[in-house]
This record gives sequence, C-alpha cells and structure tokens, in this order.
Amino acid sequence: MKEVIVYGPGCKRCETVEQMVRDTATRLGLDVDVKKETDYAKIAMAGVVSTPGIAIDGKLVHAGGLPDEAALEGWLSA
Repeated sequence: MKEVIVYGPGCKRCETVEQMVRDTATRLGLDVDVKKETDYAKIAMAGVVSTPGIAIDGKLVHAGGLPDEAALEGWLSA
C-alpha cells in the first residue's frame, strides 16, 4: 500500500488534488492510504513552497497547482 500525503491549507485546489489521487488510484486498481496535512509548519518542513503538494511514500513529487493526470498515474504506479 502506498502512502500519499496531500499538503495544503484545505483550499479548493487541495481538495481537487486529493480527489484526483483517489480517483486515479481507483482507476489503476491501486491500494493507497491518502492523508491530508494542513499544518503550515509541517507543510514547510516537507519542502512544499507552493500548495497543493503531493508526497508518495515520503518523497515529494509535486508542489503548486493541479498535477498532470499522466504524471500522477506514473507517480502512483512507480
């Protein structure tokens, strides 16, 4: 099971990214544990300069804006 953390203050884009991760994982048949991190100190410590950010299994893979669908599939499948 992959652990995915979506970093952000809870804005609409952050919610959209969380749903994108869930939908993509479901479509690919992957088992993921999606968590949201809204604490600004923890977001900064993770290296996220612009939200939303995505970390998969402890590795920051995206920060700022909505991720490309193909890239998201690749990150989740790796």
